[in-house]
Amino acid sequence: MSWDMIYEDAAIMVVYKPAGLAVETAKVAEKDLVSELANYRKKAGEDPYVGVVSRLDQPVEGVLVFGKTSNITSQLTVQMREKRLWKKYHVIVTREAMPKEGTMTDYLMKDATRNRAKVVDEKNPRGKKAVLHYRTLCRLDGATMMEVTLDTGRFHQIRCQFAARTAPILGDVKYGGPSTGRNLALAAVELNMQHPVSKEPLTFKINPKGEDFVDFL
Repeated sequence: MSWDMIYEDAAIMVVYKPAGLAVETAKVAEKDLVSELANYRKKAGEDPYVGVVSRLDQPVEGVLVFGKTSNITSQLTVQMREKRLWKKYHVIVTREAMPKEGTMTDYLMKDATRNRAKVVDEKNPRGKKAVLHYRTLCRLDGATMMEVTLDTGRFHQIRCQFAARTAPILGDVKYGGPSTGRNLALAAVELNMQHPVSKEPLTFKINPKGEDFVDFL
């Protein structure tokens, strides 16, 4: 579970997070990405501050950006809220008979006792609107790989919305997907943003490293 530095300057760090490594954890003696980056900065003689802008679930791999100061982190958070900082995801779902592209709109509620989300009626006061867009990239042996973008960033949103359409993610046992003995077939493959200092538009891309993506790439 080794992370990689994709890009770094005086303001930001863009990092590949492997599946299995938490962004942050409260568990004693368990590694997390924020602690690893803080140690990395400390060894370089820098302030070990690491500003979290967004997260990925522990079993999900992908690209993330972190601020090196609280001011930079605040600017990036505003970009994300205004949808100027956004990601593309690749996901393999265990259903082949899906429309080639579409939009999913649901209301999701977090079930804290089970650490999962569920779709609820839009009149439910605890439900939060969740919107995603998808398009099919390829199909293989009863599964479909899709590209996904989010209009909202709800807890377990991609996992829950696909599962609600009997298309759970490969390896996502929590939401009814088949067990593979591996991490989820879900990856944040592209990050788009504006540099908080230079204002230059930036795009960072990765190829998923999960074994389940190999047959599709």
